[in-house]
Amino acid sequence: MGTAEAAQTANEADYITFAEDANGAYTYTIPVVALDQPIDCAAFSNKKEEWYDRQLTFLSASIGNDATGSEETTGSTSNEAAPVEVTDGTYSIDVTLGGGSGKSTVLSPAIITVADGKMVAQIEWSSPNYDYMLVDGEKYLPVNTEGNSVFEIPVAALDVEFDVIGDTVAMSKPREIEYTLTFHSNSIKAVEQEDE
Repeated sequence: MGTAEAAQTANEADYITFAEDANGAYTYTIPVVALDQPIDCAAFSNKKEEWYDRQLTFLSASIGNDATGSEETTGSTSNEAAPVEVTDGTYSIDVTLGGGSGKSTVLSPAIITVADGKMVAQIEWSSPNYDYMLVDGEKYLPVNTEGNSVFEIPVAALDVEFDVIGDTVAMSKPREIEYTLTFHSNSIKAVEQEDE
């Protein structure tokens, strides 16, 4: 827990290790100091062999009435979010960006379109220099040619942090940067569609 800079000099005994289940999924049990506010943590990339800053936010609105704090309900950090029923349509929703250097942002609220149970979000960056995004290994190109970079990407679930990569050409050479996106269901609002 803490920043990537602090993690680089931390004692390995302070690292939080994972438990692996039968399906190969990793679960980490971490201390939560507060709800509804970002908590700093650092994640180590084995591929790039470096630490990255991350933030986790645990939303009090998502806690059910049956939360008891017993062993059955604590310690799970599964990447599976409880399903949120959203009918087909267009919505605005708050989105949180994590990772990167902190210089880039995304427009929030974002627009998501739901069709046949699948959600697609329109992500607008604060820069025109992103030439593609990677989501679950799939490459997505900008849907616009002017202004800040805009992408349409799939959203598997709400209220869960998921990894994306944005490739920026703002530096001396293109660079893939790891980010996280979280879409918050407690902010979702239907968008009125104007007749053409």
